[in-house]
Amino acid sequence: METSFWHNRWQTNQTGWHERAVNPLLIAHFPSLNVPPSGRVFVPLCGKSLDLGWLLSRSYAVAGAELSELAVTQLFAELGMVPCISEVGKHRLFRGEKIDIFVGDLFDLSREILGPIDAVYDRAALVALPEAMRIRYTAHLKAITALAPQLVIGYEYDQTVVAGPPFSVTPDELHRHYSDDYTLTLLTRVEVPGGLKGKCPATEHIWQLGSLLPG
Repeated sequence: METSFWHNRWQTNQTGWHERAVNPLLIAHFPSLNVPPSGRVFVPLCGKSLDLGWLLSRSYAVAGAELSELAVTQLFAELGMVPCISEVGKHRLFRGEKIDIFVGDLFDLSREILGPIDAVYDRAALVALPEAMRIRYTAHLKAITALAPQLVIGYEYDQTVVAGPPFSVTPDELHRHYSDDYTLTLLTRVEVPGGLKGKCPATEHIWQLGSLLPG
């Protein structure tokens, strides 16, 4: 999937994935990660999600990666912050109080540039990528976050009826990506009201990815 696809979506305001409220699954299940007070949470492909403001309001620090500078500019405006902008590696870093957003290609982001992460919240990253890119994405995410625990939200539906994104990610696929490095716990599954894009039944599921026990 070309970067021009996402830039065009933001420029033409075709951002159907952007939720106009904080995700209720985040509110309900984020405590299960046991992130330490003031811990730093990484949100890949974050857009201008209201979830970032929710995390900040709970005194967590937030790091994000986003391809669209337009989205990040809107995010800081909606947070009421004026960012300090600098060039870091291949990214532009938008920095505010307890928030760092790296604008550019996620795959160019290194562990050294990102810095320490206590948890990952993946609501719209894994499902935004086609299957071949999901293999590369999950390996890269594990590398740059040093296997930090994760909350992962995904969708499951008949991919032959509706073309993604969001793409359907089955539990079996999630295990293929992560079971070598994490314990996977299904926290809940909910039916998507009206189905996916109103075209076919779909379920939304949220998983906790925790550290494997020694041995």
